[in-house]
Formats: sequence, C-alpha cells, structure tokens
Amino acid sequence: MYDDDTRGIECPERPAESATTNQRVLCDGGTTWGNLTGFQRDCLESIARLERDDETPYGLAIKELLEPQHGDVLHGRLYPNLDTLVELGLVEKSELDKRTNEYALSDDGRGLLIQRVERLAAACEMTTAVADNVGERA
Repeated sequence: MYDDDTRGIECPERPAESATTNQRVLCDGGTTWGNLTGFQRDCLESIARLERDDETPYGLAIKELLEPQHGDVLHGRLYPNLDTLVELGLVEKSELDKRTNEYALSDDGRGLLIQRVERLAAACEMTTAVADNVGERA
C-alpha cells in the first residue's frame, strides 16, 4: 500500500503548491486516485489514450481498450462506471449520435491523471515533462 496524503486533485495549469501556505491547490473538492476503483482508473486512462490518438472515445472503443486487462467487459459494468466518472466531474459525456455517447476527460480528470503520473515518477526518482514542454517536474 502506498501513502496517499492527497485530498483532491491539482489543477494542471496551476502550481502544485502555494508559495505562502505550502498547501496543495485543489480543483474538485475531494476526489482522489484512491477513491476510484481500478476499473474506473483504467476507464480514465483509456479515454486519455483514445484522445491522444485522435480517436473518438465512445463506449465500444473504451471497452476494447479495457478488455485485454479485464476480460469481457459487459455493458452493465462499463456504463455505470462511466456515469460515475461523469457524476464525479472527471469525465464529460456528450451525444455522438442518437445511440452513441462520446466521453472526454474534464480538466479535473486530466489533472488527476497528471497528478498520478507525477507521483509515480517521483517515487521512481524520474522527471516528467511539463505539458507545454517548457521544463521538467520531479
């Protein structure tokens, strides 16, 4: 088990800590990586991968990325978890057509993934490139 002392997620466009108070800047009021199930975390990652590859993140595409890790992903598991991510404000849902919804990471969802990458990189004594490629973070 790892020590996760975060109480929320950091806004990606803001510094990780306040210079005057040394407290983390929070976006969403309390959703942490540890609050999510492994399946929900993998859903966030799948949406991010689809967005990165300029593919439409809709249910079937997300399902196909999840199945190598989770086996056959049933409708009754996928969509309630995506709806939970929407309710938490980590994912935005829109109508692609009359039968298909499209999912996108919200700023908070992307911030949560960035925070996790940075925490893992720091644990492994690695650096991560800043989104605008101007510098590095530890």
